[in-house]
Amino acid sequence: MNDDIAVSMPPRPASRARSDGRSAAEIATAAGELLLARRAELQRAGADPADVRREGDRVGHDFLVAALARRHPSDAVLSEEGADDLRRLTADRVWIVDPLDGTREFGEPGRTDWAVHVALVEHGELVAGAVAMPALGVTYSTSGAPTPPAPSGGAPKVVVSRTRRPEPVMAMAAALGAELVEMGSAGAKAMAVVRGDVDVYAHAGGQYEWDSAAPVAVARAAGLHVSRIDGSDPIYNQANPWLPDLLICRPELARDVLEELGR
Repeated sequence: MNDDIAVSMPPRPASRARSDGRSAAEIATAAGELLLARRAELQRAGADPADVRREGDRVGHDFLVAALARRHPSDAVLSEEGADDLRRLTADRVWIVDPLDGTREFGEPGRTDWAVHVALVEHGELVAGAVAMPALGVTYSTSGAPTPPAPSGGAPKVVVSRTRRPEPVMAMAAALGAELVEMGSAGAKAMAVVRGDVDVYAHAGGQYEWDSAAPVAVARAAGLHVSRIDGSDPIYNQANPWLPDLLICRPELARDVLEELGR
C-alpha cells in the first residue's frame, strides 16, 4: 500500500444525518421543557435569581448527559457544565452541548432569549445540531432548518448583547448603517438570523465551542454564511475549546461584513 495516498472517509449517509439531527432536536427540546418547569417552580417559590441560574445549569447538564448516555452510549460528550474528558479527542463522535445558553436571561422572570444547545461532531466535522428555545416553544435543528425569508430591504439589522458590545462589531454596524437589536444568549441571537428577524450576528468578545457549535450547525443547514470574523471556518472538538469569535449572517451581506470586521 502506498503510504502517500490519502484515505478519505466514505460519504455520510443522509439518513444518518437526519437521524442525528432529530435526536439532537428531541433531546434539546426535552431538556428545555424540564428547564421551563423547574424555572417556574423556583420562581413561584420566590427563589433568588442566582439560585435559579445555578439550578438551571445543573438540571440542564444532568439531563443532557443522561439522555445522550441512553441514546448514544458509545459517544463522547463535551459540556459547558461538566469536567472535560480529553478522551473525546480520539472519539469518532462527540456531542458538544450547552445545557443552558443564556443563564442570566433564564434567571429573569419572563425572559425568552435563552436556549439549549446540542451538536454532534463526527470524525472532526460538525454534522448535526439543534437549538431549543423553550420559552418560545420552538426548536431549530439540522433535520429541518427553516429557509430565511427574502431580504426586506433597507438598513441591515445587527443583533447585539445588552451589556457586551465589542468595538469591532459596533464599528461594523456603524459602517453599514445598521439598526441594532438587543438580545440575550448566543443561541437566541443566531436563531434570530435563521428566522430572518435580523440579518447579522457577529461576536468578538470571547466564546467556547459549546456556545456556537449547535447554532453554527443549524445556521449552515439554513443556508446562511458562517465563519470566524477573519473569514476562516470554526473548528470543533479541539483540545482547548476556546473559540472566541463568530459571524452568522445572510450570504449577500458576508463580504461587506467581513471587510468591516477586518479593518
